[in-house]
Amino acid sequence: MTELGGFQDRVARIDLSDGSVAYESIDEEDAKKYIGARGLGVKYVFEQGPDVDPLGPDNLLAFMNGPLSGTQVTMSGRIAVCTKSPLTGTVTDSHHGGWSGARLKWSGFDGLLFEGEADEPVYAVVEDGEVELRDASHLWGTGFHETRDAIEEEVDGSYGKNLSIMGIGPGGENEVKYASIMNEDDRASGRGGTGCVMGSKNLKAVVVKSTTKMPQPADPETFKEGHQQAMKAITESEVTAPNEGGLSMYGTNVLMNIGEEMDGLPTKNGQYTSTKAMRDAEGVDIDAERVSGENVRENILVDEPTCHSCPVACKKEVEVQAMHKGEEMNVRMESYEYESAYALGPNSGHTDRDAIALMIDRCNDMGLDTIDAGNMMAMAMEMSEEGKLEDIGELEWGDYETMIDMIEQIARRENDLADLLAEGPRRVADRREAHDNSLAVKGQTIAAYDPRCLKGMGIGYATSNRGACHLRGYTPAAEILGIPEKVDPYEYEGKGELTAAFQDLHAISDSFDICKFNAFAEGIEEYVLQYNGMTGLDVGEEDLLEAGERIYNLERYYNNLVGFDGDDDSLPARFLEDGIRGQGASEGEYCELEEMKTEYYDHRGWVDGVVPDEKLEDLEIDIGPGTGVTSGSGAAAPSDD
Repeated sequence: MTELGGFQDRVARIDLSDGSVAYESIDEEDAKKYIGARGLGVKYVFEQGPDVDPLGPDNLLAFMNGPLSGTQVTMSGRIAVCTKSPLTGTVTDSHHGGWSGARLKWSGFDGLLFEGEADEPVYAVVEDGEVELRDASHLWGTGFHETRDAIEEEVDGSYGKNLSIMGIGPGGENEVKYASIMNEDDRASGRGGTGCVMGSKNLKAVVVKSTTKMPQPADPETFKEGHQQAMKAITESEVTAPNEGGLSMYGTNVLMNIGEEMDGLPTKNGQYTSTKAMRDAEGVDIDAERVSGENVRENILVDEPTCHSCPVACKKEVEVQAMHKGEEMNVRMESYEYESAYALGPNSGHTDRDAIALMIDRCNDMGLDTIDAGNMMAMAMEMSEEGKLEDIGELEWGDYETMIDMIEQIARRENDLADLLAEGPRRVADRREAHDNSLAVKGQTIAAYDPRCLKGMGIGYATSNRGACHLRGYTPAAEILGIPEKVDPYEYEGKGELTAAFQDLHAISDSFDICKFNAFAEGIEEYVLQYNGMTGLDVGEEDLLEAGERIYNLERYYNNLVGFDGDDDSLPARFLEDGIRGQGASEGEYCELEEMKTEYYDHRGWVDGVVPDEKLEDLEIDIGPGTGVTSGSGAAAPSDD
């Protein structure tokens, strides 16, 4: 057990196959080595065995908070969902904000570990240190919004006040490989198919009921110093300052116009580096400004809600009235995010602002990751243009009317085309000889940063442990915003080391579990003070950074045992030297991936993408059989045959 501050020292292990619930404590050495949330969650998943079937009963689905979750620490409303991904086959962790992570802590838990598979649909109710399973058969087939409202009435609570509801829509039930888990205010654990795993277990929702019971710091003076220092940094940052900073004013979509101006915004399935480049080349009416944060704020913004303990309020709630196939639709939803707008808009060949709002809302209700849903439809548009889908239906560029309907069709697998797209980019590419049409790495599609412009994002996508992802190591902080210092986005030298540094830092914040946006203002000094103050530990900056490195290497080690190695640290061919060169401000650019991989592996101490046994020993990772690779051996990763 652990007596560290910030922990409840209580984890529930729920076997859905027989309905049993067992309670266990947190091992203190594990808490010190892996911090919490993402780190501890991945360790629990690892202990279940890397060779499990992602959709089988042996796969573990871990809902984890960290030692700073639900505390006074700024932006500490996050929760991590860790599992083996059905989309990529890698270990994955997917986080969402709001209040569920805080309420899970306040209800008496550090984590919930679901294994097995229920015979009939169930939902879990968490309250006062206990977990109860209830019948959810009457909710199966309903969208998340209807599910949320029904459960709120059944458990006699008030969501947003003393109740959080994390659940799936038809996308998860029908095992769409990129199905998401939704939180009460449309916050999503979107990436990696966590909702698909939840659906495979017949688990419709996890309901957490609790009043506010914030943990108190073990070392109040150190915590106070760190908290005050962090608040000062946040309020003085041009990015995070409340009611002034770009993130506070425009949300994540503050980046739409910036990405467009840099020619770093993938457009038309990555064929172009901006909507202007597409407009100039094809003469079409498309303009990223129409879906920018500035446009949204001026025209359709209705509210700016926030998550637990967050002064930034990056969420932008919007309301639109739009005609869809002769029907007037009134939608109020949060939040109009940059990544969602990119995938469902410019990358799919259009910039209809209100149609994107309708699509985001429908993805949320159906329980689909907005990034993969949009990118899958863009992939289908390109495949249609090349005649690869003629036998099952086609989708034209920019046809947002059909896209709106396609979202529910994918979630419910209503027709052959929707059923195919529900399988994700890797399976579509394999079945239709469409690898050239895919923007995926390890089976997960890229975010809204073009690696021909932002070279750090190129090596970041390639080496992300959960497939293409901007949130494993957010190098645009340095390449666009100059945090912690400005670097040239087109320069590839040094990006391997920079990416590794961001990856380790984000492994720390994800394990605390606090929002990554604090890193636009805070640094390792603030992290150490708040972590020590809450837990009562006395770790230094190097100790904490080593913990981040340990977590990242544990994930890579898991993937190595599954069969991933350096060959999987790739990028879509169109971003490389022999692909499609950048246009406009990125004229002639491509991503120098191999050069960056060499630098990255050297810095990491990996052998062709594999963690050697000496590295595992140095980082005190004492789980599993080891990779069987030694530094200098050049041996490949263990096979998954």
